[in-house]
Amino acid sequence: MSLLRLYCSLPDPPPACRWALVNEGRETVVGEGDLGTLPRHARRVQVVLPASQVVFLRVKLPPSRRRPSGQALAFAAEEQTAGDPALNQVRWLGQAGGDDILAVFDQDGFDAWSRALAAAGVRGVEWQAETLLLPWLPGSWQMRWNGTEGYVRTGEFEGVATDCGDATTPPVSLRLLLAQARAAGTAPARIVLHPTAIEAAPDAAAWSQLLGLAVEIEATGDGGDWTLAPLLAGVPLVVQERGWRGLSDLAPRLRTAAWVLAVALALHATLLVGEWASLASQRHSLQAQMEQRFRSAFPEAVAVANAPLQMRRQLAQARHAAGQVDPGDFPALLAHFGDASRDLPAGSLRALSYQSSGLVAEVVGVDAAGLQQVATRLVQAGLQVETQPPATPGGAARFTVQAP
Repeated sequence: MSLLRLYCSLPDPPPACRWALVNEGRETVVGEGDLGTLPRHARRVQVVLPASQVVFLRVKLPPSRRRPSGQALAFAAEEQTAGDPALNQVRWLGQAGGDDILAVFDQDGFDAWSRALAAAGVRGVEWQAETLLLPWLPGSWQMRWNGTEGYVRTGEFEGVATDCGDATTPPVSLRLLLAQARAAGTAPARIVLHPTAIEAAPDAAAWSQLLGLAVEIEATGDGGDWTLAPLLAGVPLVVQERGWRGLSDLAPRLRTAAWVLAVALALHATLLVGEWASLASQRHSLQAQMEQRFRSAFPEAVAVANAPLQMRRQLAQARHAAGQVDPGDFPALLAHFGDASRDLPAGSLRALSYQSSGLVAEVVGVDAAGLQQVATRLVQAGLQVETQPPATPGGAARFTVQAP
């Protein structure tokens, strides 16, 4: 069996990507280029998304809403993502500890890459999260580490990208994850760490002492590498079906099945309309509650168009009146950006401004990995970040940073 894996970053426009052709019993072939130059005739095609671009959430869903995808899942994830449901692709993966596990990633990036793959003749694509390609063994966490940051698989359907650490100090986010797991009674007995190279491996004894559990180093460095993961590794986020061909001779046999399918779809549509109406009613009720609370807090308001936004603005004005800094003010945003960009080369910051849309920073001479590192740190600090890569080689990349 042959498998073609494509490593695609959702914020980066297609068609260029890295790829790996995995053949059972043969050496893996890796390359990079446009989608039109990919190896052909692989039995399976996977798109691997970077660990930092897929968020896993724990929610509790009624059995009727446990479906692989759908608008109901987007609304279920809305409370934790605090964003527009239409901007996220949300998928139900399974259950763990009585909770439902959802995978959330960018809808626009998913659509752009799906269209590009279809235009290049790549069909039947299976979408995977890099995090879930790590090995999974109950009682242990598996972690990929490049010497400064990485990602960890904490469950059959869960994982997370970590913040920075070093050879003697594990990431703060990893310590917080362990504290949460201990409080829930689900802490692992050990962490198996897969370094990208032997020289990237940390001091296992120092990490073990600070984390309070055994840290073991996988010596080969192959574990967690998306190019070398086994053929059946991972948990599919999305499986796009191949187009059907050559079925005209089967049409008479499929007529009865088509009628049954039509009836099932009609019933499904009826149930979906009812569920949609219920969700719309719940959303209307929540909006009414937010408006009522805003009016009770600020009775002098003439009109309420967007209660959460107006509440944030009123709070900002109150903080300014009290001589306090609001999280959306220039000094607060500048402090966060300065911390997130601490590893950028000297002189890379070309311009800095503060607009109604937030803090705007332009940097030059920074590669894609450096831009992604800054954006990840800002997101982990609880900020909203929009990254625009350079329009031309050697041009400036732009960060637009806002308070949530």
